[in-house]
Amino acid sequence: MPYRAPVSDFRFLLDHIVAFSQVTATERFADATPDMTQAILTEAAKMSEEVLAPLNRTGDTHPARLENGIVRTSPGFDDGYNAIAEGGWIGMSASPDVGGLGLPMTLTNAVNEMIASACLSLQLSPLMTQGQIEALEHHASDELKKLYIPKLISGEWNGTMNLTEPQAGSDVGALRTKAEPNGDGTYAITGQKIYISWADNDFTANVCHLVLARLPDGVAGTKGISLFMVPKLIPDADGIPGSQNDLRVVSLEHKMGLHGSPTAVMEYSGATGWLVGEAHAGMAAMFTMMNNARLGVGTQGVGVAEAALQHALAYAQDRKQGKADGTGAIIEHADVRRMLTTMKADTFVARGISMMNAVAIDMAAATDDPAWQARAAFLTPIGKAFGSDVGCEVSAMGIQVHGGMGFIEETGAAQYARDVRVTTIYEGTNGIQAMDLVARKLMDGGDAAFRLLEEIETGAEVAKLSHPDLAEAVWQSAETLRETTEWLVSQKDVNDRFAGAVPYLRAFARVLGGHIHLASAVAGDARRARLATFYIKRMLPEHTGLLAHVREGAADLMAISADDLAA
Repeated sequence: MPYRAPVSDFRFLLDHIVAFSQVTATERFADATPDMTQAILTEAAKMSEEVLAPLNRTGDTHPARLENGIVRTSPGFDDGYNAIAEGGWIGMSASPDVGGLGLPMTLTNAVNEMIASACLSLQLSPLMTQGQIEALEHHASDELKKLYIPKLISGEWNGTMNLTEPQAGSDVGALRTKAEPNGDGTYAITGQKIYISWADNDFTANVCHLVLARLPDGVAGTKGISLFMVPKLIPDADGIPGSQNDLRVVSLEHKMGLHGSPTAVMEYSGATGWLVGEAHAGMAAMFTMMNNARLGVGTQGVGVAEAALQHALAYAQDRKQGKADGTGAIIEHADVRRMLTTMKADTFVARGISMMNAVAIDMAAATDDPAWQARAAFLTPIGKAFGSDVGCEVSAMGIQVHGGMGFIEETGAAQYARDVRVTTIYEGTNGIQAMDLVARKLMDGGDAAFRLLEEIETGAEVAKLSHPDLAEAVWQSAETLRETTEWLVSQKDVNDRFAGAVPYLRAFARVLGGHIHLASAVAGDARRARLATFYIKRMLPEHTGLLAHVREGAADLMAISADDLAA
């Protein structure tokens, strides 16, 4: 079925839920007027619906392939990429000082969601480039910025991120890639990297790899890692690509999904690279790109959830089966209605959290206020993990709505589940996101968490005037979450935190969802109030069991041995 971008939902969230007006009230983002916002959403929706969505199935059935060392991309992907690049969508949030539009990340996030809904395999390329632009803006020398960023913004060149090695996945500090000084300000990069998304293509003039490697005097672990720009073709001072660098795509992975996105094993054999940032400070620079990507990956999950929901809804409205009332379509069956409503309610929550996160990032950039910086940091693991989880859950539920036909590839329902599955894994697994939330993000004594909870409770107090039952349920959920957060902060043994990290993150997202739906009921129409009622009465109560899990700590979990599990 055709994809239709949820422009009205974006506008509703911007206007009534995530306080986007705070962003546009700042001097930095004053140009993002309501008219400009509407124009951006409308044009991005048109491109996503008409140009990109038709490519989604093609990318799945005609995967990227490696021919004689050259990556051949899926049919039509070159035109789709050019539409993204020529529309100026890659450099939306890059600074005007380097050729970007300087628009809020909140708007870039909305555009990225639409592109991900339309064709996730292709969207991954500009997402990686956006992250690289931000990393270079913050950490590269002026010379590197001048040479690379304009080409990345225009889409003439694309960017990648090279962290993972066969023996160094989440433990990045175990990497073995070496960087040897060449004596002329450049470095010889030698090593192998795996899982490199869009490591090559046949439609950009150059591919720019950001590569983590260790200098000869780099200490073991992450503190000894540096970051290097290693282009496929070495450009001259005018930015014209020249000789082939000593790097190559060894192979492309055969994957569960995202077939249109080439994922490569890369070999660097003394390739020429340039240091980005300070020596031995590569992880700080790379984390700039990774944090950008984590927001983006959560948004990818939301995008696929939206597409899977639309696909399932169209099928349920058309498929006649059993003794259903009304039209005779399966949407009239109570359980099918339950699945579709669950899909709709959680997609709305995940989108709301993603946009709350983006607003916090924008406010932090515009004000340098530590409170906004802390909020952005706190929401990032929640947005990444919950958004990608929802993408997987909604896609799986979409298959269930299709019944047996969902298991048949020709309907397209299974592709959403296959494509989105990796979002819970890359850019830091969701377990790592949860561990980050209960460890680093609570190092402030829970201040960022408690400020969010205070806002939720204040919103519930206001909503009691119009929706007393729903408001009371949300207020109580926030209070229960507050008590569990206080318990977590008091725990000295990190395993007591980690044992309940995933359920804690999920519970926080559930309560944020109650807040988002309650605000929607207050500001919206009867349709939004009905969806909010479903979520708050049927889905929000999940937080109780999740928080009970959190407060059990680690003792009984760690008492279970490997032999117990194997018995």
